[in-house]
Amino acid sequence: MSVVDLVRFVAGALRGQRLRSFLSALGVAIGVAAVILLTSLGEGTREYVVSQFTQFGTNLMGINPGKVKTFGMPGVFGGTTHKLTVDDAVAIRHLPGVERVVPLAMGQARVEGNGRGRSVFIYGVNHEATAAWRFTVAQGGFLPPMDPHRRGSFAVLGPKLAHELFGDVSPLGRRVRIGGWSLRVIGVMAPKGQLLGFDLDDAAYIPVGTAMALFNLDELNEIDVLAASSDAIQPVKERVRQLLIRRHRGEEDFTITTQDEMLATFGRVIGVITIAVSGIAGISLLVGAMGILTIMWISVHERTSEIGVLRAVGVPRRVIERLFLVEAMLLAVGGGAGGLAVGLGLSAVARVLVPGLPVATPLFAILSALAMSLIVGVLSGWVPARRAAALDPIEALREE
Repeated sequence: MSVVDLVRFVAGALRGQRLRSFLSALGVAIGVAAVILLTSLGEGTREYVVSQFTQFGTNLMGINPGKVKTFGMPGVFGGTTHKLTVDDAVAIRHLPGVERVVPLAMGQARVEGNGRGRSVFIYGVNHEATAAWRFTVAQGGFLPPMDPHRRGSFAVLGPKLAHELFGDVSPLGRRVRIGGWSLRVIGVMAPKGQLLGFDLDDAAYIPVGTAMALFNLDELNEIDVLAASSDAIQPVKERVRQLLIRRHRGEEDFTITTQDEMLATFGRVIGVITIAVSGIAGISLLVGAMGILTIMWISVHERTSEIGVLRAVGVPRRVIERLFLVEAMLLAVGGGAGGLAVGLGLSAVARVLVPGLPVATPLFAILSALAMSLIVGVLSGWVPARRAAALDPIEALREE
């Protein structure tokens, strides 16, 4: 019996039991659709976070108060007994391999100008922030070089904030009030987008000394350090660590996090979550496999006389075994293909209904889903196929 005849024979058997075949494949389809959809969400989330952080470059590292294993927001969001100061940032700037240093003090305040006002995040930084964070100024200029302890009376507005306050009129030279402080607008930033929910375009940038006075802070929220090259990241990190330990009386009461470490940690978290949810979805595949196994076992019993006829006309045992094994594989692969189509369709619908939802289906997930379907078919059909091939032709012909 040729491969074409084999497939044609099996297809005819499946058409004869359409409802049973559909229900057998349904469990596999549900499992594959769940795996595809959940994997797409996990991969999309990973790509989204990577794109968010890499827009600032990969040579950037952040220093936060407190010895912690996760990224935190101290200072105005809760405070900490471990302080990072402007003097720490100044000392770090003189280390070899350090290209830029940005002391950061931030908070939320109302910005008023042109008779309008809105509450936004205020970032207290220095003149090196644009180079370190890869920001671009669209109008005017950014903060000038100055003593970071000094309270400068000027501000740079994000493009969204500038438009909300002044419309299409240039805000350069105009004055705004931030938390009761009167500041002169010297620049407007180019659009940057959002970073993990923080709208960088709907914000204001002021001198770090002004921000610390405005929010009554005696510490920095963070110090960002830009290494001169990717090869210099680890040496710079170690130099910064040793310097701050000396400045903090021998205590390592701070946390240094590089972009690569942050992305690697997030990647591990997403990987664990993806494996967990895929395992849950895999239960549906197991249920589908058990369904195919049960249906195939019943099918062998119902087609005993048919098997006897085939054996009587000289069909070898191995061909009988292949018939039922191919039947189980077609059920599983058909269910897998249907589930793949449903999963991809739901992913596409999700992207349309929720434009900001990060959804991306990796190629390995598609190939893995089809491979798992094939494996399910082989495993669930092997035992019934062996049973069919082992039937005695004379005894099988007596069955009716």
